Amino acid sequence: MLATIVNAVAIVVGTSLGLVLRTRLADRYRTVVFTGVGVASLLIGISMALQTQRFLYLVLALIIGGIAGTALRIHEAVHALGVRLRRGFDSLGDAGERQQIAESATERFAEGFLTASVLFCVGAMAIIGSFEAGVEGDAQLLLVKSVMDGTIAVFLTAAYGLGVGFSALTVLVYQGVLTLIAGAVAPVVSPLMLSEVSGVGGAMVVMIGLNLLELAHIKTADYLPALVIVAGLVLIDPWLSFLAL
Repeated sequence: MLATIVNAVAIVVGTSLGLVLRTRLADRYRTVVFTGVGVASLLIGISMALQTQRFLYLVLALIIGGIAGTALRIHEAVHALGVRLRRGFDSLGDAGERQQIAESATERFAEGFLTASVLFCVGAMAIIGSFEAGVEGDAQLLLVKSVMDGTIAVFLTAAYGLGVGFSALTVLVYQGVLTLIAGAVAPVVSPLMLSEVSGVGGAMVVMIGLNLLELAHIKTADYLPALVIVAGLVLIDPWLSFLAL
């Protein structure tokens, strides 16, 4: 659990640095930051999505998961959470920061929280690192991930603001639970499971990149059930081998 706590702290530190950077950026430079982070997200997402070994599973998971998420109104729920978090921490920052948060209402705050949570949790490093920490007591991979996440948090915060910092809670819960149940869950986490979860996660990161570049307005949170769907498909893969593409 210590490595997961370090990971969460690294995100908070990165967010703090990003807030300082953000207040000193002129509007025209913020556009540059958005574009840079957007392109980087596309590249990261594509590289992750290409890890899939079952392309049809990826497609089915995105479609079924997207429908389920839309029906459950997950995106709206994330924004509602953003409202509560923003109201609780409205007093942080200088007047300019508070004004900017007020003008963007829940959109930037909630999307910053969601974007960072997806980027920090859907990759194979989060899963494998948590299992190594829980089963073998080896925290090295999570510590490397902490440095990466903290660095990414700086630039995400410069684009999105304070909401990014709250992804530390998501990481704390997600990786903490994986670490605690690692011994029980590890047997079902095969290389195929990792590749397919990373593939679907990569597709979601691509969505984030498209949103950052303002090429689309995708409700990324509505696709979160796709991660569960693809995991289920992998579990019954021996009986679906005729669908493997």
